[in-house]
Amino acid sequence: MTQFRPSQNEWLTTEFWPQGFNNAAPKVYALLDGARDPGIERLVRNSGAEFTCLYAGELSPDLSAAAPYLLHLDPQQPYTWQLLEQSWGQSWGCFAVAPAQVALEELRSHFRTLLRVTDPDGNLLVFRFYDPRVLRVYLPTCTPQERAAIFGPTIKLIAETGTGHSLIVYAADPAGGPSARVSGWPSAEELA
Repeated sequence: MTQFRPSQNEWLTTEFWPQGFNNAAPKVYALLDGARDPGIERLVRNSGAEFTCLYAGELSPDLSAAAPYLLHLDPQQPYTWQLLEQSWGQSWGCFAVAPAQVALEELRSHFRTLLRVTDPDGNLLVFRFYDPRVLRVYLPTCTPQERAAIFGPTIKLIAETGTGHSLIVYAADPAGGPSARVSGWPSAEELA
């Protein structure tokens, strides 16, 4: 007997919006790295959704195209599924889940504080924490204080794995539980 295999969209809906999509439910945002693909900025700007650039001021066209963006995702809008379909498995960024009352500008202000770090020699460096390849390596090494600084007002950070068939959900405050949970999109072979 073959079990039902959810579509990738059904699986992601369950992971990103487990409480459904309504005004009281947590909001989901994509933290996108424009440097990963030249189409990211265009997709964000053409989405019609609430978004902001994490960089401040007037940017040159090249810097604007390579900048990090924060985009509100709405499972009822086609741009969300277009983004997920095009980006999944490409390391375009990660996802942040915030309480319904947290505004986009509050998240932007928080994430902007993470964009630069100082190395042991005092050099100022860009910290691309929103790259899932960076987030997957960095978060498990964090102290509780560093973890709190990364999460800020968010309740979860979600990163795709390198396979494109699973994701890692990081809880802001694991409260004695696991600091991460891996969720895989079941393959047809797994269900057979």
